[in-house]
Amino acid sequence: MSNLNFLPAAVMVQQIREKKVSPVELVATHLAQIEKLNPSLNAFVQLDADRARQSAAEAERAVMQGKPLGPLHGVPISIKSSISVAGLRCESGTRLRAGLVADQDAPLVIRLKNAGAIVLGVTNTPELLMAWETDNLLYGRTNSPWDLERTPGGSSGGEAAAIAAGMSAGGVGSDGGGSIRVPAHFSGICGLKPTPGRIPSAGHFPVSAGPFALIGVVGPMARTVADLKILFEIMQGPDVGDICAAPVPMRWPSAGEIKSLKIGYFEDDGRTPITPETRAAVHRAAEALRSAGFQVEAFRPQGLEEARQLWHKFFVVAGAMLLRPMFTEGDVDLSPILKQFLDEAAAQPVHTGRSLLDAWIQRDLLRTRFLAQMQQYPILLCPAAAIPAFRHGERSWQIEGKTVDYLDAWSYTEFFNLLGNPAAVVPVSHSPEGLPIGVQIVGRPWEEEQVLAIAAALEKRCSAWKIPPLAVL
Repeated sequence: MSNLNFLPAAVMVQQIREKKVSPVELVATHLAQIEKLNPSLNAFVQLDADRARQSAAEAERAVMQGKPLGPLHGVPISIKSSISVAGLRCESGTRLRAGLVADQDAPLVIRLKNAGAIVLGVTNTPELLMAWETDNLLYGRTNSPWDLERTPGGSSGGEAAAIAAGMSAGGVGSDGGGSIRVPAHFSGICGLKPTPGRIPSAGHFPVSAGPFALIGVVGPMARTVADLKILFEIMQGPDVGDICAAPVPMRWPSAGEIKSLKIGYFEDDGRTPITPETRAAVHRAAEALRSAGFQVEAFRPQGLEEARQLWHKFFVVAGAMLLRPMFTEGDVDLSPILKQFLDEAAAQPVHTGRSLLDAWIQRDLLRTRFLAQMQQYPILLCPAAAIPAFRHGERSWQIEGKTVDYLDAWSYTEFFNLLGNPAAVVPVSHSPEGLPIGVQIVGRPWEEEQVLAIAAALEKRCSAWKIPPLAVL
């Protein structure tokens, strides 16, 4: 491991500009870290080493020739393998797309490359992204750099593991039910789920369309909030390929504007219990922001349980209706982890046209009521999940004398997919086993800048980021 691997991307760019480090050296140290750690972590499913080295050499020449440099010039990043990167596999973890190579870059990848970022490769996902544990029949399971017997989460688990372990300076995940935020929480890094349409989802598979466009997004993942901000600034902006896109201008609030935001926090949703260390993390986050001068009050918004149930109707019931016909009975191409999801969904009645329309209308009415509550509390603070990173294969947990089932453990992120809020996760503390615990900061739609500003204040107060133990072996 080189110390360069764990520098923030913002620092990497600055040192490249000041000629203290070269892009060639930076890419080399990351490729060396991948060579050392990827056999045990299984985060990357395809490397583009030759092209990365070539791009690094070109980036180095641009520095030496005094050419204009982008905000990520020479920084090595990774991309979730459900997002198109020209010349690399875009398989989304399923044998149904085995060997499929993207013929063009997704719009967000074009923006990142134009900003000077160097794509090292693409990272692992569960099959068709439908799990909070990253495992599939194509490439196998991804392991956490905190504990190889535990998952870095899903579906952006490969991305989270790569960034946490210093194999990538940052990158891109996607999130339809916590798939950026839960892996960030499990892996001790930061992640942002933006408002649908703020960052274009074009080039992602499965396609974000119909009711899924309301809940599914792509977004940045990194080790620091400052790096999330850089990635967000580069990727954001409308694109004709995203049906939710809107021409929302960037607007970073002043310090005074941020301090005027009232923050409401809740330690649990009243239904799904959380571990004591998770509760303590939320309490610590609330106290940290209060000590930083923010007005922070206990507040549990109404409508959380209705949001959970409606999310289930979209993501689980409707999602299974689309996926199940792709497989035959006993299909050997169906991974066990996706079969579990489809079996769970099979216990629910399938949608009729009327039931889907009814769920859609209920969602919009609930969203109106929920956002009315956020007029008083523009920022919410809450858990990212009920538990820290779990052991591979676990599907239920005993918390406070109650069994918490698999889908329920992530309800704290699912709420905000259903409602369309932007939300970020920042590491705040660690469990008795040394596992990271992140806390979620939620804002109103199209107000990612406020979310990131509060996230930065929380990060500064808590200073909880650490290098995972397995990344320094």
